[in-house]
Amino acid sequence: MKVLVDECVPRPLLKRLHGHTLHTTQDMGWTGIKNGSLLALAEREFDAFLTSDQNLMYQQNLKGRRMAILVLSTNLWPLLKQRSELVQTALDQLQPGAFLELAIPALA
Repeated sequence: MKVLVDECVPRPLLKRLHGHTLHTTQDMGWTGIKNGSLLALAEREFDAFLTSDQNLMYQQNLKGRRMAILVLSTNLWPLLKQRSELVQTALDQLQPGAFLELAIPALA
């Protein structure tokens, strides 16, 4: 799956995700583009969008999207580092057009 990773997601997470082609908004030259425009651009080239923007579903109409969207509950690297397998599993199971909010549990 070809995945666009939002600028709010910590870049070190990408090194822990495998089996997908990952590109950041920075790689694409899309830094600072607002969500509506960003989703429209991304949907032309990507199968999925990975973000930690909790407001995305309230700010954008996500109905009818072909691209899957995975929203992480946090962008705190210490938590994501310890729970990266949850992100990997969620990415592996994403279906076209799906919208999934992934709760990242706090460290014990």
